[in-house]
Amino acid sequence: MSKLNVLVAGSTGYIGIQLIKLLIKHSKINIKYLCGNNSIGKKISIFDKKLINQKLPRIIKFKDNLLNDVDIVFTALPNGGAQDISKKLLKKNILIDLAADFRLDKLSDYQKWYKKKHKAPKLIKKSIYSLPELSGDKIKKFQIIGCPGCYPTSILIPLVPLLRKNLIKKENIIIDSKSGYSGAGRGVHKKYKNKNLYDSLSAYGVGFHRHNSEIEQEFRKNSKGKFGFIFTPHLSPMFRGILSTIYIDLSKGKTISNLHNELVRFYKKSKFVNIVKMNSLISTNDVINTNNCNISICKSKFRNKIIILSSIDNLIKGGAGQAVQNMNILKKF
Repeated sequence: MSKLNVLVAGSTGYIGIQLIKLLIKHSKINIKYLCGNNSIGKKISIFDKKLINQKLPRIIKFKDNLLNDVDIVFTALPNGGAQDISKKLLKKNILIDLAADFRLDKLSDYQKWYKKKHKAPKLIKKSIYSLPELSGDKIKKFQIIGCPGCYPTSILIPLVPLLRKNLIKKENIIIDSKSGYSGAGRGVHKKYKNKNLYDSLSAYGVGFHRHNSEIEQEFRKNSKGKFGFIFTPHLSPMFRGILSTIYIDLSKGKTISNLHNELVRFYKKSKFVNIVKMNSLISTNDVINTNNCNISICKSKFRNKIIILSSIDNLIKGGAGQAVQNMNILKKF
């Protein structure tokens, strides 16, 4: 089988660079085009020295005719960028978006949380929100794939199976997540110029972070009746990684072992999800530079209150890695 040609739009950001690093190792992929807006004509290696010895195309500006030469388009652009490209797709193209343009099923939700009009509203119904371990082969029917945000990835992987089986109470879920500052993008130093990113821990988006929309959407899909949660993200003084600490109440008659056993069962065929021994202390260090999600179910001093720890690399499992996973499912790699 000949290699598939790929275009990466938004190639110079943290996620774009990470995606390139994964794709150059993929035996079925040829990186045909790298696109950007402010770095046209430059080599991608100026953004990461580890790419110096790789034979990669120079950065060019995206044009519609490039779609004639590629099978898969990865978009790691600011919100709105994938919407523009989606309207130009040919039948042969698959679009895999790593931003938020096709994460939400409802147009009204996008407008509510992102405060802007969607440029391709008719294509929302032709797209799918796909966390690979949960979506599976469903994505094969779609041309446009929306990859989850990094925080929701760390949260939905442990919680969705438990919600589906009604093992936990849905009304009072508390989620405390801490991310490396790369999660805020390459402009993080300008955005947080008054904060010392290397020595401080900062809460942000308190109560109304945009990723609430994804979490709420997927909770609604996977549970019956009312649910309630609070999600608070933090930037921590490390470059990459996410640790989410989730506080939940057991459903009546359920035990910590029921939760652990269900996650083991659900993910027994999932290569990248590791359910560690109960009450294990996990860290981001164990998942950095991998596509893994590590999950630990821990007891607390209250019998019916359980603490779930979930760790991922935000740039891989929370970004580029699951984009490649989605591609592999689509193309049966």
